[in-house]
Amino acid sequence: MQNALVDSGPLIALFDRDDRYHARVKEFLSKAQLRLVTTWPVLTETCALLPQRAADDFVEYVCRGGVGVAQLEPDDLSTILALRRKYADRPMDFADASLVAVALRDGLDRIVSVDSDFELYRLAGKKRFRNLLPMA
Repeated sequence: MQNALVDSGPLIALFDRDDRYHARVKEFLSKAQLRLVTTWPVLTETCALLPQRAADDFVEYVCRGGVGVAQLEPDDLSTILALRRKYADRPMDFADASLVAVALRDGLDRIVSVDSDFELYRLAGKKRFRNLLPMA
């Protein structure tokens, strides 16, 4: 099973039945053979944007292993800061920057996102993210 980073958008959609991407994300994740990995900032953002009951269901999902949580190291903070400055014209939020920092550190290029921002962010060697949930 391959690791893929996951942004807050699909996580919110999975737990918010009124989200416009709910059905699409639910179907995608039911078929995907992926080990989802995210960061603490993404978990925080997801919980902040979901209603409390849905946020609690989401946390329970994480506790059951539905999403792995990559630890941020102290050195990752300087990478996050450099990324936020580099992409200041977007602007890049802290959660997105944490995902890019983990991707750079761990050599990951797969992401599950409903945002187009990950089409712009670059990895080592100007490599692009491969969004497994393209917004076609």
